[in-house]
Amino acid sequence: MKKKHVNARLICQMSAAAALVLAGNAMAADAFSSDSKWMTGDWGGERTKLIEQGIDIKADYVGEMGANLHGGYNDDKTGRYSDQFGLGVALDLQKLWGWDNTQAKIQLTNRNGQNISNDRVGDPRAGTLSSSQEVYGRGHMVRLTQLWIQHQFFDNKLDVKAGYFGEGEDFNTFPCEFQNLAFCGSQVGNWATNIWYNWPVSQAAIRVKYNINDELYAQIGAYNQNPSQLEHGNGFKLSGSGTAGTVLPVELVWSPKVNSLPGEYRVGYYKSTADANDVREDINGNDAATTGNAYRTHSSKHGYWFVAQQQLTSHNGDASRGLNIAANATFHDKDTNFIDNYQSVMFVYKGPFDARPKDDVGIGAARIHVNDDVKKNAELLNASNGVSDYDNPVFSPIRETEYNYEINYGFHVTNWLTVRPNLQYITHPGGVDQVDNALVAGLKIQSAF
Repeated sequence: MKKKHVNARLICQMSAAAALVLAGNAMAADAFSSDSKWMTGDWGGERTKLIEQGIDIKADYVGEMGANLHGGYNDDKTGRYSDQFGLGVALDLQKLWGWDNTQAKIQLTNRNGQNISNDRVGDPRAGTLSSSQEVYGRGHMVRLTQLWIQHQFFDNKLDVKAGYFGEGEDFNTFPCEFQNLAFCGSQVGNWATNIWYNWPVSQAAIRVKYNINDELYAQIGAYNQNPSQLEHGNGFKLSGSGTAGTVLPVELVWSPKVNSLPGEYRVGYYKSTADANDVREDINGNDAATTGNAYRTHSSKHGYWFVAQQQLTSHNGDASRGLNIAANATFHDKDTNFIDNYQSVMFVYKGPFDARPKDDVGIGAARIHVNDDVKKNAELLNASNGVSDYDNPVFSPIRETEYNYEINYGFHVTNWLTVRPNLQYITHPGGVDQVDNALVAGLKIQSAF
């Protein structure tokens, strides 16, 4: 396993070195130019030529640092760092091979580092519900994150995408302008326990979308639910061995203009056909923590979501700047899911200062609620074990509701580099009342090579 990890790091380092060599061959003004979309520049015009031919090479980096300034489970102050390197290519197959209305993409990712939330902010017996470093997770390894082909039929009314990718690419999608996980990306995947795998994990999948009109479309998908793809060393697994079921999401998406400003509104539902254990009851309908019997098995699990994004104002007539509001809510199967509901609201002002028209400032608040049956199960388990002292290592912490808050400022340093310092405040980390509220300082760096 260690050898694979070393090889994975070597691949990323070699890719970055190759890009720098190409940049060195380009005009000096291109590399590291603040006006360029890429840190390595346009490679003397070769990169633009490739795009015109249908080949768009993508290389990027996200790095996140977190430090516990106050509170949390362990107030021994320290800092943690995690990162993700991405390398891929988007292909316009109409330009390349004359395949009308057809696109494809291949994407690799590599994650590394540690998370401040795991043992400083949260009680290690319970963890935290969210994460102060959203880029952390899914193993220190290279993964095949995207391998798909997409085609539009009937004057682009019908859009079909098939291959290997995650649900969050198309369903319950949401931008990532914050560092705390509760405000970043597809939220269903954060709370739909063990079934909906967000980036960077991919699954065999198909998504069919129908454009009803210019503002409204409906879509449905089928995703192979395979827990073995989470395992270390399975980042390139393409076989169906280990399949547990299928995740079936459906969604309606409306993108209106309100006062000539863009908005997007999503409502969706998912169902998993895989067996799922009850969070409290045993096979006879009694409390499993008391009887010691196996937990009841359900033949499926489900949930639904709402997402709203709306630009509220422009800035002195400039629609690329102004105040934006966003809200997320997810609701999950109370019989089988650890989290039964989640809500968040965010405000982002883009271009707050004339001297910094591409910067942004954001603030968000999120509530994550643990299923009441999970709480009751822990209480029964502690009673069964004869423990009531929170400090007893055998004690199972009682989890209820965690609140996350973040304020950040995104410095648009160049067109290829954004640096986002932030402060996060976590109330009842892990939903555990005995854990002190925590203050975390963060720094998020996003760059395109």
